Amino acid sequence: MSVLPLVFTSGWASGINAYAVVLLLGLFGMTGVSDDVPQTLQRPEVLIVAGALFVCEAVADKIPYVDSVWDSVHTVVRPLAGAWVGALLAGQSGSVSDVAAGLIGGSTALASHTVKAGTRMAVNTSPEPFSNFVLSLAEDLGVAGVVSFAMFHPEAAAVVAAVLLAGGLLTLWFLVSRIRRFLRRRAQRREERRLASRAP
Repeated sequence: MSVLPLVFTSGWASGINAYAVVLLLGLFGMTGVSDDVPQTLQRPEVLIVAGALFVCEAVADKIPYVDSVWDSVHTVVRPLAGAWVGALLAGQSGSVSDVAAGLIGGSTALASHTVKAGTRMAVNTSPEPFSNFVLSLAEDLGVAGVVSFAMFHPEAAAVVAAVLLAGGLLTLWFLVSRIRRFLRRRAQRREERRLASRAP
């Protein structure tokens, strides 16, 4: 069986929460749920680091504006994680080249990260803080659910991930105006702070 569906799904999930993907896959492999998980992801030190970073993300991702800063930092991290996981999965199965799997995982992670980061920018234009928490929790549960589903039904999970990615990109298209408003507000705050610092 080709590992590409799992590569695609893990790439999509990595673009949202890369640490959760590494942690979940490692635990599934360590507990014997799946034989498709590479030994690298099952190493205790990898799981410990992934778990600690997952906790950090779980907190930062639910705080308005902090989440956008976190997303900015992870613009590089998440696609690289998606590519790394994809290449490892391909190396484990031998059904597809590491490079091809890495490209698929990385590009899918970049696409879903763009959706996540852009959506958060739009949500941050809302004056109430609860939407961030709800959206972040939904993302965490979605990643956990789809990755877990992929362990047993990789093709179906890949279809779900593709639908979610397409829906996210479409939603992002409609949220562009809110994102622009967020960027204008941030630029205005920076200008106000700059003027305040120069005031006597």
